[in-house]
Amino acid sequence: MARTQPVELDAAAWRLLRALQDDARAPLKSLAQATGLSVAATAERIKRLQDAGIAQRFVVELDASRSGYHVKAIVGITATQPGKKPLLERLRQAPEVLECHHVAGADSYLMTVVATDLQHLERFIGTINGYGETRTSIVFSTPIERRGLVPPGTARRP
Repeated sequence: MARTQPVELDAAAWRLLRALQDDARAPLKSLAQATGLSVAATAERIKRLQDAGIAQRFVVELDASRSGYHVKAIVGITATQPGKKPLLERLRQAPEVLECHHVAGADSYLMTVVATDLQHLERFIGTINGYGETRTSIVFSTPIERRGLVPPGTARRP
């Protein structure tokens, strides 16, 4: 879909975005109350935010451990240019890869990976070792979970 008109993110838009990030399944009436807008105006704001590509998708976040994936790791890989395309094709197909970032520095890519156990993680890493040198950090805990955006230059609310 073409993004034709930029959307100004005023205070009401940020209140709406915060409410959606807290609960994307919240009823329009609750979102309208959170933003101080009417239900119709809130629905129109959501549509404009989607059309502008700001609100890209509404998803359910699953607990990996409760879903059978008891190991989480951050895996870095250094890949040479000819191997990057096939590596990315492999990673896109891998159910273990939650996200992959192309980065600057020693690694070409950093990815968040889940596995049912350490043996599963070892097997997965074995499937990508042919593309480059890997470095793996096992996640013990996540003291700051992935969180939503706030307006630039503002502090996070407690």
